[in-house]
Amino acid sequence: MGSECTGTFLWSKGKPFTPITGRAGGFIGLSAPGSSVLGMGMTRYSRRRVLRILASLSTALPLFPGLVRAASAPPLDQIHALVGQMLLVGFRGTQAPENSPVARDLQARDKGGVHAAGTVLFDYDMQLHQYGRNVTGPKQLRQLTDQLRLHAPTAPLLAVDQEGGRVQRLKPEQGFPGIPSARDLGAAGKDTSATFQAGQKLGRMLHSAGLNLNFAPVVDVDRNQSSPAIGALGRSYSPDPDITTRHAAAFIRGLREYSILSCLKHFPGHGSAAEDSHAGLPDVTGLWSEVELLPYTTLLPQGMADMVMVAHLFNREWDTRFPASLSRSVVHGMLRTRLGFDGVIVTDDLDMKAVADQYDLEQRILLAVHAGNDLLLFGNNLRYDPDLAPTVRAILLEHILAERISVERIVASLRRVARLKRSLAPC
Repeated sequence: MGSECTGTFLWSKGKPFTPITGRAGGFIGLSAPGSSVLGMGMTRYSRRRVLRILASLSTALPLFPGLVRAASAPPLDQIHALVGQMLLVGFRGTQAPENSPVARDLQARDKGGVHAAGTVLFDYDMQLHQYGRNVTGPKQLRQLTDQLRLHAPTAPLLAVDQEGGRVQRLKPEQGFPGIPSARDLGAAGKDTSATFQAGQKLGRMLHSAGLNLNFAPVVDVDRNQSSPAIGALGRSYSPDPDITTRHAAAFIRGLREYSILSCLKHFPGHGSAAEDSHAGLPDVTGLWSEVELLPYTTLLPQGMADMVMVAHLFNREWDTRFPASLSRSVVHGMLRTRLGFDGVIVTDDLDMKAVADQYDLEQRILLAVHAGNDLLLFGNNLRYDPDLAPTVRAILLEHILAERISVERIVASLRRVARLKRSLAPC
């Protein structure tokens, strides 16, 4: 698949670039050097334009019960409150007091907050090179998640990567129960009983900790067992797509026993990649195979996907210009249209070098939204900025008000996020 974009970006930072336009001529990118909202602040728009945009967004207000009280707020504040629901941003700290950055990120607009959809927790701080970023033990974690929920006017998504094996943010040495890696579980072949039990065990633990979203299971087919991000870490169930699918389904059923949301990753398939997207952009052209879609074509129609995460992978057969996570051909064309998925689509971490080294923050945001992603994920761990959430929200708002991002596009994502949140169970 090729890109639907007909314009060009000059991606070297600091250099000029031309607009990205769609086939209908609609503006979906940046227009000129020096136009970044990061440096110039919020552009002033007429009240008439703000009211017109709010009227279009107003159908989304009832989707978030916690925002009902905002209906009498100034129009711009109401738009602010809605746009934040497209963000998942990580933070630093093992507590969340009232004056903390994460409290502001989750709080309502009338408290000066961003009203983000939620956050993601890590045990290890990549910049400080030390453990204890958000997690030190079960009691501390439950206190933290209780604090986070109190700050949010609508139920927040509280996420973690808890796959098992090498990828467990909540570790046995911290007092949490561990589970085997996907590879070890998948070795049982068609017998998925141990995987279901692992999902149950994990679901019970996550629910007890006050978390509600697990960025798992990995449904990448293990086509390259030395792949640094997947195969070498034992994160895939099997080289056989059928075995991978069976175990992923069992894992999800186990999580659902305790009302934990799951996330299939990394679409369209990371298992053949020879590079790690944390370190650079993997090119899977000529390596990726259609068999890597089989877990999705099986699980999506069965309603086994609460959410799908799109990978930072390049394949010129999908898109000649953009990586999967920023490609409309992949997100909207392949996942949304071809596979018929109408649930929440989340980017992989937009701070990862695969995209952060190629595109600046504003470009990543605009491309991700135009591609069709509903949630923009920033782990805020590979590089930390306490003001990242309000910065991203300001960029989104600026381009909505400038009508470079359509209101219809935002409302579609808000509807999906609200529908997902309605499925959350009390912790």
